[in-house]
Amino acid sequence: IRRDGEIIARREVATGQTVQVPVRIDRGGPNVVEIEAAPLDNELTLANNRAVITIEGVRDKLRVLLVSGEPHPGERTWRNLLKADANVDLVHFTILRPPEKQDGTPINELSLIAFPTRELFQVKIKEFDLIIFDRYANQSILPLVYFDNIVRYVRDGGALLVAAGPEYAGSQTLARTPLGQILPAIPDGSVIDEAYRARVSELGKRHPVTRDLPGSEVDPPRWGEWLRMVGAQARAGAAPVMTGPGDRPLLMLSREQKGRVALFLSDHEWLWARGFRNGGPYLDLLRRLSHWLMKEPELEEEALRATARNGTIEVERQTLGDNPFPVTVTGPDGQSRQVALEAGQPGLFTARIPTSALGLYRLTADNLTAFASVGPENPRELMEVVSDPGALQPLSQATGGSSRRIGRENGSAVDVPRIVPVRSGSQFAGADWIGLRISDSGVVRGVQISPLFVGLIGLAVLFGALVAGWLGESGRRFRREA
Repeated sequence: IRRDGEIIARREVATGQTVQVPVRIDRGGPNVVEIEAAPLDNELTLANNRAVITIEGVRDKLRVLLVSGEPHPGERTWRNLLKADANVDLVHFTILRPPEKQDGTPINELSLIAFPTRELFQVKIKEFDLIIFDRYANQSILPLVYFDNIVRYVRDGGALLVAAGPEYAGSQTLARTPLGQILPAIPDGSVIDEAYRARVSELGKRHPVTRDLPGSEVDPPRWGEWLRMVGAQARAGAAPVMTGPGDRPLLMLSREQKGRVALFLSDHEWLWARGFRNGGPYLDLLRRLSHWLMKEPELEEEALRATARNGTIEVERQTLGDNPFPVTVTGPDGQSRQVALEAGQPGLFTARIPTSALGLYRLTADNLTAFASVGPENPRELMEVVSDPGALQPLSQATGGSSRRIGRENGSAVDVPRIVPVRSGSQFAGADWIGLRISDSGVVRGVQISPLFVGLIGLAVLFGALVAGWLGESGRRFRREA
């Protein structure tokens, strides 16, 4: 039993026995499961030793924890975006009063609930698909051990997004907590307060999160300006997908072992949502960003996809590189060939592969695997490849016909019955013959008559042909006499 080409189980079963095989689907998108039986001696064909099942993985619910360090206009943008998605369960806390602020208000008169730090960041942290810190400053509300828990959560496959404001450049920055070891950029202490247009970097033009953002096809981009960003120094090996003034990093994406981290070095994305100076594609950007963090298959930076349509396999290779290796295509017969890819949009390479055989094709490139099924995944004509006259016996008997084997199982000569045309009757088979009903049915769609010669023109043509024949024969006779 294979899932996406990887062996996940082996079973020894008896013929005719029904066996249930549990298959874990741990990622969204199509998951191709193959069940293949070992071949036996003298099998007529091995085509029916394998069954293919495509299981579409869909996340039931995405759990997101949003922690806002202080009320600000961008907080509503994040909340509206996440609440608008029916597949997202949002847990949102806004810290309105830091612990050091004491105004003498009795506890029983406070309408706010206590921040359940232990429950969120120790007991149930693994239940979240994404954690967002929105303009959060380290105000000693979260002990350092909880930040260590977040680091482990990310490295074990979780996702973290830090939407930074001016607090990221100060002494209470999250970069001075254990989170600093997984954040892709460290603040340099500056805050740039000037109007600028965010730009998609060269890497961002190939990344599926920022590629083809509406308005980015021209320079300068056709979207509104932002008014603030935080200066930061990118870590070694990290590169921004969006930049601000002076090509400073604005949006950073990185992977941390099994998990993912994003750092947004501006808190002014809400200006696009408010339509400031014609606004911008904030929904596309923020939705792609959050879905990439939660490992949406369509937003993978390195991906190989294959789709079969009308006997042709369409291949799409998503990569951040420039020259991907050719794709190795293995057909149902086990033969392999390499197919070169053609450059399309930035970061996308495609190919069209014509096919001649039905079955499952396996495509591999750069440790990536994709499958394409040409024709039905499990053809019914291959389920029982041994001929059985009994399968058609009820139908043939009901119509007065015959279903018989023309070969003998003991190896004797083939006995082909006579084919006899039968115009009427209820019996169409005998001991040594099979009848074919002659219906003489036909449909005349039309009759068209075209005369060979028309009047005097035809007569002139005929006379010219006679004269030409006579002259030719006279010339040959004259040469023989000479």
